Amino acid sequence: MEWWKKIAAAFGMLLLLLGESVRECHMFRMTHYRLNVSGMHDRKGRILFLSDLHNKTYGKGNHILLESIRREKPDLILIGGDMLIGKRGVSPAVALELVRQLTGIAPVYYALGNHEQRMKLRTMKYGDVMSCYQKKLAEAGVHFLENESADVSLCGLKLRLTGLELPLRSYEKLKQIPVTCGQVEQLVGAADRTRYQILLAHNPVYVPAYEKWGADLVLSGHLHGGVVRIPGWRGVITPQVMLFPKYSGEMSVTGRTTVVVSKGLGTHTVNLRLFNPAEVVVLHL
Repeated sequence: MEWWKKIAAAFGMLLLLLGESVRECHMFRMTHYRLNVSGMHDRKGRILFLSDLHNKTYGKGNHILLESIRREKPDLILIGGDMLIGKRGVSPAVALELVRQLTGIAPVYYALGNHEQRMKLRTMKYGDVMSCYQKKLAEAGVHFLENESADVSLCGLKLRLTGLELPLRSYEKLKQIPVTCGQVEQLVGAADRTRYQILLAHNPVYVPAYEKWGADLVLSGHLHGGVVRIPGWRGVITPQVMLFPKYSGEMSVTGRTTVVVSKGLGTHTVNLRLFNPAEVVVLHL
């Protein structure tokens, strides 16, 4: 092939990839996973899992996203964190309005991501934005799980919902601090072996610790699917600049623990997606 044809072919491929990235940054899909849970043989329950919105809007007032969620008729809505952007001067109004409206669809339980967590802890920098955000959502009926647990029933199945907040240093770039099941237990207490134990843990890097702790189901996000995914394999990079994370945007089973990692709904800092559409996760029990 002549050199100019090679350049034209490469340029055409680049345009196709850029077009696909733009498309994926402006759409989302509903990703359905089916879980076989003891005690649910004759009943069906539906949990909807949201993570990493980062103030993204799909239609005015997020009406496209809300209508898609309503159509699923979930029994329970779980939020895995980073619904807003933890940056000084950035309003949480988009996340606030969306989450507030979710309470009219199903009970909502919300575990914090690193963006909410740093706003909560660093009030000298962010002021009272996070406390006001939480107060308004709590008044609307949202249940926050900040190293706390809640017991709920879903179609007769007893669930224990636990929201984990690891230290902020576990999110630092170019680092991966060790996290053990003992440290998880110090933060949230022991896993409940008498119920189906769901752990909302924003960072999926520490799945081995979550498994040893006793989670039946781990729900995570944070990695935005790895930004770019290699079809049929993994995401490419994490926010901590680690390559090819084992868990980045899929459902997998390790031992007795099911791990579901959302690819998230928005982007932050790197506004790029490729072979990695944003998603709402629907779990069928």
